[in-house]
Amino acid sequence: MNIRTDILLRVYIAFGLIVLLAFAVLFKLFHVQFVEGEKWRSMADSLSTRFANVEAARGNIYSVDGSLLATSVPEYEIRMDMLAGGIEKDDVFYEKVDSLAAKLSVFFGDKSTKQYSRVLREARGDKARYLLLKRDVTHQDLKAIRKFPIFNLGRYKGGLISVQQNKRILPFQTLAKRTIGYKNKNVQPVGLEGAYSAYIDGESGKRMMQRIAGGVYMPVNQDIEIAPKEGADIIATIDINMQDVAQRALKKQLVISDADHGCVILMEVATGEIRAVANFSKVSTGEYEEQFNYAIAASQDPGSTFKLASYLSLLEDNKVDTNSMVATGDGTYRIPGHTIRDSHGGIGTVTVKRAFEESSNVAIAKMINAAYQNDQGKFSEHLYKWGLNKKLMLQIPGEGQPVIKNPENRSWNKKQTLPQMAYGYEMQITPLQMLAFYNAVANDGKYIAPIFVREIRRLGNTVEVFKARVINEQIVSDITIKKAQALLEGVVIEGTGKGLASPLYRIAGKTGTAQVADANKGYQVDKKYQASFCGYFPADNPKYSLIVVVNNPRKGTYYAASVAGPVFREIADRVYASDVNMFDPLKGQKFTGNLIMPESKTGEKKATQNVYKAFGIKALFAANSDYVMVDTNNGIANKDVKLIEGSVPDVSGMGLKDALYVLGNSGLRTLVRGSGRVVRQSLLAGTRVAKGDPIILELQ
Repeated sequence: MNIRTDILLRVYIAFGLIVLLAFAVLFKLFHVQFVEGEKWRSMADSLSTRFANVEAARGNIYSVDGSLLATSVPEYEIRMDMLAGGIEKDDVFYEKVDSLAAKLSVFFGDKSTKQYSRVLREARGDKARYLLLKRDVTHQDLKAIRKFPIFNLGRYKGGLISVQQNKRILPFQTLAKRTIGYKNKNVQPVGLEGAYSAYIDGESGKRMMQRIAGGVYMPVNQDIEIAPKEGADIIATIDINMQDVAQRALKKQLVISDADHGCVILMEVATGEIRAVANFSKVSTGEYEEQFNYAIAASQDPGSTFKLASYLSLLEDNKVDTNSMVATGDGTYRIPGHTIRDSHGGIGTVTVKRAFEESSNVAIAKMINAAYQNDQGKFSEHLYKWGLNKKLMLQIPGEGQPVIKNPENRSWNKKQTLPQMAYGYEMQITPLQMLAFYNAVANDGKYIAPIFVREIRRLGNTVEVFKARVINEQIVSDITIKKAQALLEGVVIEGTGKGLASPLYRIAGKTGTAQVADANKGYQVDKKYQASFCGYFPADNPKYSLIVVVNNPRKGTYYAASVAGPVFREIADRVYASDVNMFDPLKGQKFTGNLIMPESKTGEKKATQNVYKAFGIKALFAANSDYVMVDTNNGIANKDVKLIEGSVPDVSGMGLKDALYVLGNSGLRTLVRGSGRVVRQSLLAGTRVAKGDPIILELQ
């Protein structure tokens, strides 16, 4: 064999071995993939582990009065390991599986006992390690399930696996729902939940998960390897009782007016803390829900409520005074291309104060035009200086951008824009921005940004405290502020808001009725109106500022005094009655010597004694009967009410409850007219009567 032949032989042998090896590798790959594939895949699954995030319980949101506005409650996914230690033997499992199926069927009510038994038996046959039984199981339900057959074998023996998840709930349901907000994946954050998610979310934990057949991951251990840390708690400024009052009052008026939507904001004057925010949109006839936060996001022409800013500008620049005279003529004012009208006609030549009280469009348009016609930018400068052109930089997202024009804007019309801005058109302001400005007047000129969160706490310890940010320390001079306060109070005493006046406290504010422009058709087609009232109370010592806005009322009138006014008054009345710090019925009264005593109805002696004693008042009870009336001049109980069978008692001066009790015990049938206390009875005291005879009481 020559050298060439020897070399070729070796090459052929080597090549053949390589080809043979390649075929062997391919055969083995085929065998592993298709013949032994299931075996190796199961082994790979059993060896695949990873850490999964465990969501932390989100922190709570509390109202300022301590009520729980939002919280997280645990919910569980119930699963079962069919190969758990306590049920490895078939006889143990099959002895109790039907009992477990019966319990699950009765408890959940979604499948029959036979169906549950079949599911459990099939899972046993498949050697399932992570069988899903039920989602959204409460903690109380889980405690009961742990006592079921098989599951009661113990934590690691019965095969019960509970996977905790956290569900966010609102204990008061729709109260302040939009302000509380939400945080969802792939959705823009809303309200406090979204704005403070960095605090509320907490820190996720870690749990070792093992991949089993089918690509499903199940926990390796019952306990979480790295426990999550709960989120911090938010203390909101919302008062749940005031919120309830605001929502009820607004919704009632929206239904009456068949309006498109509306909002209410109640704010504490000195602190800027928002006590209530209500927003309702019409979803069907008579049905309203919170779908959009109009209070902070809806920028529209404010209408006549903006006149306050116009008057402040005039007064501060000494262009007019409250007793200056202005002619409104027949209630029309012609400017190039437009006629400005007073909604209720002309009021003649009146003082500036009276023009404000009657909300004359003509008066303010004339005065602003005359004062700033030659320097139109100066009016806008006042508004910019006060900060009306800037966002309030709220603690929650979604604030609308205010639009306040100046002569440099392209849309500025030298003949029309200035006089129309004077009475609240040619601009856009949100209800909360308007309220904040009124609040500045109530706050003696100090303009502050509203706040929705007072404090952040973690495990009961304060993390951060929030105070209102000062936008402008003094928007105008003290003299101008006092004049503006008098103008606002005059609206309720003698002007368009006089129907809101209360005998118990003073209100200051301004009505506003604005025509709302359609985005495509402008003002001329399908006219819509917005009614609003913005003000504060008590006027002499402001505690709360409040704005009410009702958009497009269809039934009845659309004027603010009749649509927004009643909502303002109802909320103010209820807030005033519930806030004991706003009034003291005994303030300044000292009951010593022979001074006049507080008035008392005729009533049961012991109850009357207890009432006077609670107020620290000493009253002499000379009468011997059970029912007495205290003489307010000398503090002596000098009237006896004697109950004689068959005789009419004297119930004059009593409240209805006591009078009905006394007359009922005397056998009389009582008819009532009026309310208050008894001022007249149809049968004279001492008259002999038979059981069941009628007696008419007049109350006053």
